[in-house]
Amino acid sequence: MGAALILARILAEPGQALSLDAAGWTALLTVARAENLFGTLAWRLTGLPAPERVAPILADARGWAEEQRRSALWEAEMVRRALTPLGVPVILLKGTAYAAAGLKAGQGRSIGDLDLLVPRARLDAVEAALIARGWEWVKPDPYDDVYYRRWMHELPPLIHRERDRMADVHHTILPLTARPTPDPEALIANAVPLSANGEGGLSVLAPADMIVHAAAHLFADGDLAGGLRNLWDIHCLIDEFGVDGLEARAALHGLRSQVLRAARQAHTLFGTEIPLAWQGWDSADPLFRRRLLARDGWGRAMRPLTRLGFYARSHWLRMPPGMLARHLWIKWRRGASAPE
Repeated sequence: MGAALILARILAEPGQALSLDAAGWTALLTVARAENLFGTLAWRLTGLPAPERVAPILADARGWAEEQRRSALWEAEMVRRALTPLGVPVILLKGTAYAAAGLKAGQGRSIGDLDLLVPRARLDAVEAALIARGWEWVKPDPYDDVYYRRWMHELPPLIHRERDRMADVHHTILPLTARPTPDPEALIANAVPLSANGEGGLSVLAPADMIVHAAAHLFADGDLAGGLRNLWDIHCLIDEFGVDGLEARAALHGLRSQVLRAARQAHTLFGTEIPLAWQGWDSADPLFRRRLLARDGWGRAMRPLTRLGFYARSHWLRMPPGMLARHLWIKWRRGASAPE
């Protein structure tokens, strides 16, 4: 059994870690770190006996995850203070949303950038308000700026000059050039306020939309890098909320096949409970599983051809062929002309 698969099995059933020898613990911790699941693993192993040299490592990982959680929630609060005067719906996404809502998916989770969703019509006002509060552009290059604003699902990335924290401001959940076309107005309309009276200024996606977004991010907008972490999110969300109405909601956003694939993969790797009718694999599912588990016992990337294929696929999904060729040509020419 490969190291990444062992990690998946132990996340699902932490007691299996008790049978590991020293080499097994080394592989488990190394792969968990490589897949950004170190804090999640440490959280799942809370209360179980661990080897003397492993226990403090797990304790440190739990402390690190808690610090990330506090930092992420503070950054969300800073955004809330900046944007509340605008009266704009502000919806937290991904890790910060899970942490803010107290969900299982947020337990021990690695949280990087602050991702949020706002109405596209208010992007200019949101951007101006954030810049006035200390955020600035990460990508000042004119081509990148135009590319983001014309074709992407988010503004060019912003970073706060004092706190060094990134913010990704989305107006939908997939690039405008992608084949599926999610309905951002439906996402915003169904969002759930974090405060009981709805006056706190921050919301999260409705449960079904959270799962749809996670599946879109995993299977419709990337090369599956960090895929195990995203699939664990999906497992936790389905475990907490179930799947009632999920298929219809996914169909509304044009992401039914991605959501069902995510559910099948989560069922196979983590034992996620899904309807029997969803469990039959299609011909591509083994290849996706192969990519999700492409780590060796030292945490190193393996299966280079599979990774290359999914990298190419990620670009193909984002752009039509003519636009993709032009984009790659511009990127290659700029890279070739850059000073060494």
